[in-house]
Amino acid sequence: MAEWFAERRSARTAAETSSPPRWNHVLGMRLRRNVVLTIIGTTAFNALFFMGYFHVQRHPVYVPITVPVTPLDLMISYQPQFLAAYVSLWIYVGAGPALQRSLSEIATYVLWMAGLCATGLAIFYFWPTQVPPLPHGAATLSGFDLLHRLDEAGNACPSMHVAVATFTLLRLDEVFRSTRAPLFLRWINSAWFVVIVYSTMAIKQHMALDVAAGALLGLMFVLPSLRWRPKPAPCQA
Repeated sequence: MAEWFAERRSARTAAETSSPPRWNHVLGMRLRRNVVLTIIGTTAFNALFFMGYFHVQRHPVYVPITVPVTPLDLMISYQPQFLAAYVSLWIYVGAGPALQRSLSEIATYVLWMAGLCATGLAIFYFWPTQVPPLPHGAATLSGFDLLHRLDEAGNACPSMHVAVATFTLLRLDEVFRSTRAPLFLRWINSAWFVVIVYSTMAIKQHMALDVAAGALLGLMFVLPSLRWRPKPAPCQA
């Protein structure tokens, strides 16, 4: 009888050892390992991007074209309360690299994102666009005066806000699927993306055509990024 219990205990221990780690353990371990690098790297990446973004915005090669207003744009009223959702993109984008398995995966992720941003800046350089004037008095609202001084009406199409959010959405969804995270995390990810996209039109930083073009640009880079990336080692969580 003692031998039988010993065998059962050994079998249970072996099963627990061979079973994959739980999703919360895996995601927590990745986050703890990458959080400092992600904060520093995301800050540096954003600084470099905005240097190019503002240069292209303030020194267009050609006269900017105003993006046409669609019926969808007319249906969405000006809603300044969505400014916080718009700004939350800069937190959202950090989750993608923070939850990668290794430094090589983070580096590859950043290279694909850099390609996306460089393509967007090239489009702005050779085909500058702008959105129609804001509603009267909008720029004087709290928070919007600073936003409109920094992020003017130019560089509208494609929306880089939407392009980067699309890239992040699908890369995070892949992380949650591969770690077998619960469905509610995937729903939160999708909901955050939808709110960010809606906010770009609600605060009139972008028109519907900008959003569609931004989503297409994001897909052009995120889909190959999921295919061409480092293969995880068997021991990587």
